[in-house]
Amino acid sequence: MEETLRLQTSDGHILAARAYQPDGPVRRAVLISSAMGVPQAFYRAFATWLAQQGVAVLTFDCRGMGESAPKSLRGCVASITDWVRLDHPAALAELRRRWPGVPLTYLGHSLGGQIFGWLDGREHFDRMVTVASGSGYWRNNAPQVRYSVHFLWWVLAPVALTLAGYFPGERLGALGNIPKAVMWQWRRWCLSPDYIGSEGPALRARYAEVHTPITAVLAEDDELISPEGVRRLYRLYPNAPTRFESLQPQAHGLKRLGHFGLFKPQSSTALWPLALAWIAD
Repeated sequence: MEETLRLQTSDGHILAARAYQPDGPVRRAVLISSAMGVPQAFYRAFATWLAQQGVAVLTFDCRGMGESAPKSLRGCVASITDWVRLDHPAALAELRRRWPGVPLTYLGHSLGGQIFGWLDGREHFDRMVTVASGSGYWRNNAPQVRYSVHFLWWVLAPVALTLAGYFPGERLGALGNIPKAVMWQWRRWCLSPDYIGSEGPALRARYAEVHTPITAVLAEDDELISPEGVRRLYRLYPNAPTRFESLQPQAHGLKRLGHFGLFKPQSSTALWPLALAWIAD
């Protein structure tokens, strides 16, 4: 059911990926695009469950992340732009090669959902589902972190990037290990009211061209981004029909959900059947 892969990008990088193959007929195939600093292994239980429901899944680690990272990120040349323009197309090509003729869903978690409008080949997906994907501008953060992020962006990140040559999030207990250029680019977005739109008018025009139906899932107890912050991102998609699914954890028998909880095994009974409906039905 699960196969370990190596994907080659157009500029010669090798990415670690995993394919989850259903035992029977494949009703749909899903590309999971990870949140910032989150390795593909985090989605393993969810991807395995989807495969058991007849939905094929491909996960992958962008360059500099997870199993695609070198032993040391010092000197690692990678940016979010590289992830979008080079790594995601390689994953999409493998998805289409492995399951030709099958309808495709793009499932983006946090950053993975934010970048969809930037991707080449996005027209191959007939639907998109995002989870906890919103504008990361600091004023759109959840109240409990809205002001503490100033320490991250103005002190911790600059100092760590200068001294370590990358962001050592695992040692600092904040995010994961992140390549230097990725962190600088993300910092610039998070300090701009336009967030990813600060890349310029050409990028905003690409988002306006998207007509793919979107289901945007948000958790009311998200500890990182406010519900309004989630909704704000989709102003970039004026021509894409967007439906918001707001989740209250207590309504589904859960104590916590937050930014990451939908993909955790404790959500399997209450929420994964809902996610299947968003993805495949």
